[in-house]
Order: sequence, then structure tokens, then C-alpha cells
Amino acid sequence: MPIKSILFNKQISTEMVRAILDGRKTCTRRICKDANECTVPDMEFYNADSRTYAVHNFADKEHTEQLSIAERTCPICPGDILYVRETWKRALNGYYYYEDWQRDDIADITKWHPSIHMPKEAARIWLKVTNVRAERLQDIDGKGCVKEGIEEEPLKYVGDEFVKGMFHDLWDSTIKKSDLDRYSWDANPWVWVIEFERCEKPEGV
Repeated sequence: MPIKSILFNKQISTEMVRAILDGRKTCTRRICKDANECTVPDMEFYNADSRTYAVHNFADKEHTEQLSIAERTCPICPGDILYVRETWKRALNGYYYYEDWQRDDIADITKWHPSIHMPKEAARIWLKVTNVRAERLQDIDGKGCVKEGIEEEPLKYVGDEFVKGMFHDLWDSTIKKSDLDRYSWDANPWVWVIEFERCEKPEGV
């Protein structure tokens, strides 16, 4: 049972942590860096024992001439356990998390540590991966946006396209300007769709 950490972009980290704690966020999308216009990921060939999947390599962007099929390692697989790294600080009785911070908190005199430096033992949010698939970013629908933590009310009253627009803006806010041509909403990259559920911290961790 592999245990891995997961980070959220610092621009939206607090918002996404709150969405997970509230039970609104049950999915996340991550760039599939093995894929491009001529290389298509295929989870139909997923092998749970070797933790691998296939990529189809084409000579053209229209995918009319296939050159080869290659095996690649799947970065996150169904059954994996993830712990969410948050901005944190030590306290006398354990740890404080920025999402819960109050300005009159006695621990405010201590220094906040960036999420990337959070040790495993400080993690409070544990997730079990229930499904992983690969798709183009713009294939998301309104329900998928809600699973990503977007508020559900607009979907009920305005519809899919409005909610997808909200996710579009959220996604692009996490992409570096230098990467917008490759990974923005308009670039429509291949992404991993990672579905999860809250779970208890594994014993012995």
C-alpha cells in the first residue's frame, strides 16, 4: 500500500483543503506529463501488479499513424494512500494548520512552515485513491467540477458551462505563466483524474 504526499498550488491551497474537510472535494486533476499531442495515455492497459499503463505513440496529431505502444509507470494508482501537505506550525499540543488559524491564536508567535516541508507525522488529512483515469482537461463536465470543489449551487441554477468556466479560471490560476501554452485550459492537456475518499491514518505510520 504505497503512501504518498499530495500538494495543492499555494494560490488555492487553503480553499482546496477546506473543500476536502467539508466533503465537497473528492477528486483532483494533475498534468499527465507522459502525454502530448502525439502521445496518448491508455489506462485500459493498467497493470496493478507493476503499476504501469500504456501510451500510444503516433506520428501525427490526428492519430492516424501509430508508431508504437510503450509502458509507463503510473504515478498514483487505485488503492494508494495520500496525505495532504498543508501550511503548518508546531504547537504545545501538536500542530496548527493555516486553514484553522485564528488571529488571536496563541501559536501565532511561532513561524508558519510551507506545506512542502510538512512531515508525514503532522498530516491530518488522509485520502484513499478509489479511481484513476486519463482524459483531456476540457472533457470535465459540471458534476466533475463539483467533485473538484467548485460550489454546487451554480450547477443547479445556471448549468454546466458556467460551472466549467469557474473551473477553467481556477485551473489557470494554478499554472505558471511560462507553462500556459502547454498546460492551461485552452491548451487542453492530458490530465490524471484522481478520485479519492477520506480515510483514517494507516496504522504504524
